[in-house]
Amino acid sequence: MEQKKYFFAVDLGATSGRTIVGDITNGRLSQEEVTRFPNNLIEQGGHYYWDIHALYFEIIRGLKEVARRGLQITSIGIDTWGVDFVFIGDDGAILRNPRAYRDPITFEAMDDYLEHVVSKKEVYDITGIQFMNFNSIFQLYAMRREQNSALKNAAKILFIPDALSWMLTGEMVCEYTIASTSQLLDPRTKELDERLLQSLGLTRSKFGRMVQPGTVIGVLTDEVQRLTGLGAVPVVAVAGHDTGSAVAAVPAKDENFVYLSSGTWSLMGIETKDAIISDLSYERNFTNEGGIEGTTRFLKNICGMWLYERCRQEWKTTPLSSPEGDSHAVLQSSAMTVEPFRSLINPDDPMFAAPTSMIQAIQQYCRNTNQPVPETPAEICRCIFDSLALRYRQVFQWLMEWKKTPPTLPCLGEEPCAPEPERVFLHIIGGGSLNKYLNQFTANSTGATVLAGPQECTAIGNIMLQAKAAGLVSDIWQMRTIIADSIEMQRYEPEDKATWDEAYEKFLKITSK
Repeated sequence: MEQKKYFFAVDLGATSGRTIVGDITNGRLSQEEVTRFPNNLIEQGGHYYWDIHALYFEIIRGLKEVARRGLQITSIGIDTWGVDFVFIGDDGAILRNPRAYRDPITFEAMDDYLEHVVSKKEVYDITGIQFMNFNSIFQLYAMRREQNSALKNAAKILFIPDALSWMLTGEMVCEYTIASTSQLLDPRTKELDERLLQSLGLTRSKFGRMVQPGTVIGVLTDEVQRLTGLGAVPVVAVAGHDTGSAVAAVPAKDENFVYLSSGTWSLMGIETKDAIISDLSYERNFTNEGGIEGTTRFLKNICGMWLYERCRQEWKTTPLSSPEGDSHAVLQSSAMTVEPFRSLINPDDPMFAAPTSMIQAIQQYCRNTNQPVPETPAEICRCIFDSLALRYRQVFQWLMEWKKTPPTLPCLGEEPCAPEPERVFLHIIGGGSLNKYLNQFTANSTGATVLAGPQECTAIGNIMLQAKAAGLVSDIWQMRTIIADSIEMQRYEPEDKATWDEAYEKFLKITSK
């Protein structure tokens, strides 16, 4: 009997991390969580840092556990959040814990760089990346302005998943999908841009060799083998950016789909062969991030469940006259009993980026736009869900312009339905795929058939890319077929078209003020 091939995935987010083992048997994927742990943001000296050694320790702990269980793992893959990086000295030592993207040093750096170094339009024309003050390019610029000693003495700069892979193997690489989040990479050449590097006083030699997802980086060092009890297990460069691994796990059957990675952020986009960099994509602030097999993830970041979660945290610490804010189920079901579309917000308005009170920010937005002010948890929750679904419609329609495919409309009356292969499916993946109310609202608003799942898409994409490196699957479409056969997706068909059309007109008027 053939021995199972197990794959060890490290999935690190900005608040927590976990290790997972997965295997593919008879064309189906199964997975099991091994360890889970916090990823603590460290505040010290007016700056925010990540504890890179603590993350390394947790990876070692997970590997020890699989060794204890007697599992023979085929390979290891690491995915993390984007943009952050580690400085390595000439002696091969980490010079300092890496700065976190929430560090306040970048708040003014972006505007200063774009005004005095390279213009905003030029940066976008090179990279096709949307502008966020914490992008790597602006972090590095801010550090150079402050004469950061770690930057001055860095022999190499490694993005977070690449740094952790180096700690396991001793090999330094620059994985393509994570590099694309830096706003230093040209998606046409698929390399870091020399002009932008020079503007920061850097050279290409400061970074590892560029590798594509599915590349074997190296094997565990003798030290890691001794610490874990494992042998010379290969470490694979998966899609190091967690969203890259998540999109690789979209269980689509063909190219006619849009994805919505739903979590703290909502990332809505399409998969393209080439980057889309134009005056229109610049105006709408769309981004071109690296995908697997040479694809580009053309997408827009939307402020997602951040709005909802921040409100829930406030309700937990504030005495309530009702239990609506105590649980997801109670809050969301109560939100369905209040008047729809009574109050709407633009989820991406700057006032929702980091307010002291999200509840008060939502209420103030409604006052500013002469709308009824939501007061109860149910009213505020309904406002958030209605507004997110309508914002999704706006971005979805923009994507359809680039995709040049009309949105799928529900079959009504005697009208013939389009054959299934011609329909545009909106795949919702990530934690938000469990939100049945917002999923239905999204189908209603966009007019697309929504397929929800998988929830654990990032870990699945990580595992499947390792399986591809091991020769178990041939390409992305075989990966997606296996994923689709291994999970149960929930399907939502559009309803109440006229009602949602009217609400969308209201949304456009309010958000254009």
